[in-house]
Amino acid sequence: MTSDQPHRDRVDRIREEWAAIRPDLDTRPQDVIGRLHRLANALTAELVAVYAEYDLTEAEFDLLASLRRSSAAGELPAGELAAHTMVTTGGLTKRVDRLESRGLVARSAADDDARRRIVRLTPSGTKLIDAAFTAHMANERRLLDDLGPADAAALEPILRRWLARFEQPH
Repeated sequence: MTSDQPHRDRVDRIREEWAAIRPDLDTRPQDVIGRLHRLANALTAELVAVYAEYDLTEAEFDLLASLRRSSAAGELPAGELAAHTMVTTGGLTKRVDRLESRGLVARSAADDDARRRIVRLTPSGTKLIDAAFTAHMANERRLLDDLGPADAAALEPILRRWLARFEQPH
């Protein structure tokens, strides 16, 4: 293989196997979708490894980070927190329970409505998410550095446009 030929990967082999069995199908979408899927899995593994260094799951990291970035006080009503983390209120309750038992968040009644619950970072939670987020940003920088600045800059607007198609209400 010469240096100007692209690296053959698992997606190339999968497409060849399908072409032999189903030559009537256009498998070119796998060039993008298959690689993005495999890349997303690989990136997720790299990201969650850093969260684990702080004894956090991906969901717990997301919850703590949402609290930290969403308000100067590090607190949100539970309903808003659920929307920020894109989980159901039931799923949120389980996550908050785990983080509260570790002393990272606290719950209280809202001043204006005792039925509404406010979730807030504790000082320990703030310290942990600040450290974990710093490591997370260094990890993302490391991952992007593998791609290179020009490719990362070219990829960002393409991904932005494509993602917008999925995030628009139907």
